[in-house]
Amino acid sequence: MRNGQGPAPIIRGFLRRPLMIRTFIAVLLLAVAAVPAFAQSSPILPAPPTLAARAWILIDAQSRQVLVSRDPDRRVEPASLTKVMTAYLTFDALKQKRITLDQIAKVSERGYRAEGSRMFLDPKIPATVEDLLKGMVVQSGNDATITLAETVAGSEDTFVDLMNKQAARMGLKNTHFMNSTGLPDAQHYSTARDLAQLAANLIRDFPEYLTLYSTKEFRYNNITQYNRNRLLSMDPAVDGLKTGFTESAGYCLIATAKRDPRRLISVVLGTASDTARAMESQKLLNYGFQFYESVKLYGRDEAVTRIPVFKGAENELKAGFRDDIVVTIPAGMKPKLEATLESMQPLIAPIPAGQRVGTLKLTLDGKPFGEYPVLALDTIPVASFLGRTWDSLRLMFK
Repeated sequence: MRNGQGPAPIIRGFLRRPLMIRTFIAVLLLAVAAVPAFAQSSPILPAPPTLAARAWILIDAQSRQVLVSRDPDRRVEPASLTKVMTAYLTFDALKQKRITLDQIAKVSERGYRAEGSRMFLDPKIPATVEDLLKGMVVQSGNDATITLAETVAGSEDTFVDLMNKQAARMGLKNTHFMNSTGLPDAQHYSTARDLAQLAANLIRDFPEYLTLYSTKEFRYNNITQYNRNRLLSMDPAVDGLKTGFTESAGYCLIATAKRDPRRLISVVLGTASDTARAMESQKLLNYGFQFYESVKLYGRDEAVTRIPVFKGAENELKAGFRDDIVVTIPAGMKPKLEATLESMQPLIAPIPAGQRVGTLKLTLDGKPFGEYPVLALDTIPVASFLGRTWDSLRLMFK
């Protein structure tokens, strides 16, 4: 049944003005974009810390906005930070029930004799997938990592192919893997930005395994080893994620901390010592929590407005977003955040749910801040012949 109500914008209390609607004939192909010039919007925002590292980045885990960075797209050797991707694919195999946590893994000669840091696997001592995960995450064992790769994919080479395909799916444009462990190779590289996105994806997609990364010690084969992430003992808000080191890569750390309700992720690459990577990461996390805040604008599948539709069984549709819309802004700037919805007009049925029907444009203190696609939340089928004819006449005089 067609109803006669007009557009009804939804107003959010933290916005200074109602959500405004503008109509355009042309389809707007605007990607989500976070404007990096936060400092210009807030006179009270201090300069970010300077770190003794080759490259670094700090992002908000939910909004994915970059708060501060230096050389975030510089290709570097990721060392054992590589194992975050190894873990991601292992968690996915567990989710798909291709392997199980209590499954006994076969330790190959290649895994047993792995160079570098080790869990000290012994082919004579059974090791479950869960043991191997702890050996990889807590102890950074290369033997555990290779054995997991072989358990998931049959061989490490096949597993590495899966790693690169997953990196491509995630949009990690400056990442390429040659092994599952992070051992040095000229064609094995990543960036601070890519590693931050990888970590955020792991936390989002497999939150049930995050507790592995805050485990402070693990004992296997009568050998107890301790988590190399010093921040776990320095900051109670830190609950992960992964350390890395080779002589050429230096000391590296992906760290994540949650101070309710916010979670931040830092990546620090190429520091001079174990202590330095922890201290430099702590500087980034403290800066982000102290001087930024996250604001939830709209919820997933929440109808934020209604947009007119022509030649449809209904004459308007509910529009919103596929995911929560969260933005990270300098602390105290929430009153200066404003939103405008630009809808595509005319919208002509049929319109499937999920079709883009507009763009949400944000400004902060009068400056462009971000753009997000607005989607149809309902499917609108075509109207009857009479309804289509009537709307054709309306469009002629519009």
